[in-house]
Amino acid sequence: MKNRSLKNTLYEQVARIGKAVSSPKRLELLELLAQGEKAVELLAAELAISVKLTSAHLRALKEARLVTFRRDGKYAIYRLTGSDVASLLISLRQVAEEHLLELKMALDQMVSDPDKLTAVSRDALLAQARRGDVVVIDVRPLTEFEAAHLPFARSMPVAEIERRLQELPLDKEIIAYCRGPFCLLSDEAVVLLGAKGYRVRKISDGIHEWQAAGLPVEFSNSSQPLVKS
Repeated sequence: MKNRSLKNTLYEQVARIGKAVSSPKRLELLELLAQGEKAVELLAAELAISVKLTSAHLRALKEARLVTFRRDGKYAIYRLTGSDVASLLISLRQVAEEHLLELKMALDQMVSDPDKLTAVSRDALLAQARRGDVVVIDVRPLTEFEAAHLPFARSMPVAEIERRLQELPLDKEIIAYCRGPFCLLSDEAVVLLGAKGYRVRKISDGIHEWQAAGLPVEFSNSSQPLVKS
C-alpha cells in the first residue's frame, strides 16, 4: 500500500504538467514566451483574448512551474522558467505531427505552396548565410529578435518590410523565418516580398527548433538570454 501511494504521488506530480498544457491557449502562450519575456497585456493582444482570461491561463502555467514573472511598475512580465519548457513544446508538437492526421492536414493547409519552403538543410543554410549567398530575415517583433535570433539574420518585422525594401538586395534569395512551424508571419513576408519581385522562401524553424538541432543562436549585445536552463 505504501508503494502504491508513492507511485500515485509520482504520477500525480507529472500529471500537473499535462494538465497545465492541456489548453490550446496555454500552449500558444508558452510558444510566445519562448521568444522572450512579455507583459500580460501584450500576450492577451497576441492571443486575441481578454487580459483577465490571459491572466487565468498564466496562473495555471505558473502553478505548474512552467512560467514565472517579475513586476515592472504596474505590469507583470512573464517568462519561461527554463529552456526545457521550450523543448517540451517541440517534443509535444513532434509527437502530435507524427500521430495526428488532423494536425498534418492543418499543416498542409498552412504550406499551400510547398515551393516557398527552402529545401536546403539547416547546416547548408547556415553556410549560405555565412558566405552571404542568401539574406536571412527575422520577421518577428524586434524585442524577440533581440532576445535570440538565428546567426547572420537581420531583424525585419513583417510590419516594416514594405517601407524597408531598399535594404534587401534583389539579386539574392531572401529566407524568412519567425516563431516556428505554427507561425504565419513568415508566410506574410513571403507573399509581400514575392509580389515585389524578390526571390523569397521561408523556413519552418524558429530559434528553439534550431537549438534543438544542436545549432547556435545569437543574442544582441544589449540583451541577455531571457530563457535560462
